[in-house]
Amino acid sequence: MFQSFSETSSPEQGPPRLEALRAEMAAAGLDGFIVPRADAHQGEYVAERDSRLAWLTGFTGSAGFCVALQDKAGVFIDGRYRVQVRAQVADVFTPVHWPEVTLGDWVSEHVAQNGIVGFDPWLHTVSQIRELEASTSGVTLQRTDNLVDRIWADQPAPPATHAFAQPVDLAGEAHGDKIARLAATLASARCAVLTLPDSICWLLNIRGDDLPRTPFMLGFALLHASGTVTLFVEPEKLVNLGDHLGPNVHVARVEDFLPTLAKLEGPVQIDPASCPVIVADTLREAGTQMIEAQDPCALPKACKSAAELDGTRAAHLRDGAAMARFLCWLDQQPASSLTEIDVVTKLEGERSATNALRDISFDTICGAGPNGAIVHYRVTEKTNRAVEQGLLLVDSGGQYVDGTTDITRTIAIGTVSEEERRAFTLVLKGMIAISKLRWPKGLAGRDMDALARVALWEHGMDYGHGTGHGVGSYLSVHEGPQRLARTGTVPFMPGMILSNEPGFYKEGAFGIRIENLIVVEEAPALPGQTVPDMYRFETLTYVPIDTRLIDTGLLTDAERRWLNAYHTEVLARIGPLVEGDVSLWLTQACAPI
Repeated sequence: MFQSFSETSSPEQGPPRLEALRAEMAAAGLDGFIVPRADAHQGEYVAERDSRLAWLTGFTGSAGFCVALQDKAGVFIDGRYRVQVRAQVADVFTPVHWPEVTLGDWVSEHVAQNGIVGFDPWLHTVSQIRELEASTSGVTLQRTDNLVDRIWADQPAPPATHAFAQPVDLAGEAHGDKIARLAATLASARCAVLTLPDSICWLLNIRGDDLPRTPFMLGFALLHASGTVTLFVEPEKLVNLGDHLGPNVHVARVEDFLPTLAKLEGPVQIDPASCPVIVADTLREAGTQMIEAQDPCALPKACKSAAELDGTRAAHLRDGAAMARFLCWLDQQPASSLTEIDVVTKLEGERSATNALRDISFDTICGAGPNGAIVHYRVTEKTNRAVEQGLLLVDSGGQYVDGTTDITRTIAIGTVSEEERRAFTLVLKGMIAISKLRWPKGLAGRDMDALARVALWEHGMDYGHGTGHGVGSYLSVHEGPQRLARTGTVPFMPGMILSNEPGFYKEGAFGIRIENLIVVEEAPALPGQTVPDMYRFETLTYVPIDTRLIDTGLLTDAERRWLNAYHTEVLARIGPLVEGDVSLWLTQACAPI
């Protein structure tokens, strides 16, 4: 099993650890200290060594931060984690709804004038600290060593796994060609600083096992305008790569990163949204000119190559067949005969049976009844719930060498209520609206997100997360810069993979989410079309949607046609990959409505 069900949160440890942190703050002359979820690479997943927020507070979500003061400690969480955080942290921590309450507003309200708040300059980006400084007049932000590390006596060692090559036939482009192509985009900069591990792994066509669920090798890099790369990583991690990196990639140790920065001739390009403050500090102290621009790998990585798209299509068919076998099995189990852990174990087993699974792409979210309303719920031995009559939400995915999958299905277990069926159908209407969309070139996620919510809004309902995120190619299941959300400002371009996952959550009762992955493609011209360039989505995910949960009276004829066409395609694509009882189940599950 990749997934563990042990309880990783320790709320009872929160009070003594907070007390120890406050003692360190006092000794350092600080009124507060910021503890982010992030590591120096700003990724969603962090190594055990960098799980400072979880170690201090007990909160295990993938985003958030804590601000510890001498008299209070706020844990900032977004809409996905507002139920979860209350169950995971002791009452010495106060949940703060973020981004509705900004860090700057909270600090300004709770820290006295001339107060000093410390932060680790490795763990905060240039943009984050710039924004915080602009919104906290009268409060000094002070760089400091990490105070959590001082009190974490048994802090794990850094990860030290071996990197491996991603074959060029799956990447679609040799890494030497990527380096040359991107180096030419640097304009006046002599080099660009790369700190995001997915950018570095994508650029060099390598992967690693430094983090769970994401095939990353952690490190830093400089992309030089000359067409070379300096890679800062412990050389021992590269022993299995042979001569893969080639003569244009020079390897140095991580400890050489800052000293090398201090010797660079400018201009040097940094991405303020991901670059640690300490990088900018080092360049500034050396008198080196900086140019701020987006990570040069971000857009090229997001726009998948033809080979990457072919690979992800193959991965989704393989994954779809595993899901069909799983859902067939689930339908055969009586209500109350399974637990959430049973369901997660079975699903991972079906993916593993493909003999192609490298890891799950995130811990499976399997929420029965009220647990389904916890958006990023992770079942543990302590929270494990029986799967009784009602709704079961299963959000899961796989990491395959040719692609990354992410799918959510909400399933009827026995009899469901009219309220649940109505809510499910309203969510489905939003998911279909995105799937059917055509739009002019230049639009971004913020221009489309509302379409997934209209049906819910008409009934006074909504959901507290974005409608979709970018997805990598055997990289992170959550990838930028594109987002199908109100905050998504990057125009969609062909080859970008996104999730389409509207939902609805009734706290204490049930949760609903329906998710397919989709990819942006050029749309064929329509008769009389006056807009020169239009795009649409190709669906990548082919798994039945539970028609038992649909109130067909709420669907339009166009929505009904889309759903029937989708299920016809599911049967055509997945049917040849399954047999026996699963084939019969799939045929019935894909029957038109």
